Amino acid sequence: MMQLPEEAREAWEKREGPVVFTTVDGQGEPNTIYVSCVYLHGDDRIVVANNKFSKTLANIKDGCRGTILYITASKKAYQLKGIVDYQTAGPVFDEMKNGWLAERYPGHGAAVLTITEVFHGAKKLA
Repeated sequence: MMQLPEEAREAWEKREGPVVFTTVDGQGEPNTIYVSCVYLHGDDRIVVANNKFSKTLANIKDGCRGTILYITASKKAYQLKGIVDYQTAGPVFDEMKNGWLAERYPGHGAAVLTITEVFHGAKKLA
């Protein structure tokens, strides 16, 4: 299990605005969306609430990998790559629904990106 390096974790805490979440379909066509309902779960996973995924959900169900891109107030960008799992029950889903996700959002499911690579610009951190 890879842990998010301290530099990237600190940047996550100081991120500004929504993050960018990218998946890829079976033909290699990328799909990129802005997401604001995201949460760092433990040291190795990012949870994205599905408030209205369509193409993204189809890509995840097809077994694609994913990328999260975020930027800090000082304009430093970080990219997290990993394996995406979709959950509609269980502890991570329950924590999303009953913990950090605001009630006004539907939270149909939780896209859970398990981090396998971390970049700051072109520099690989892990």
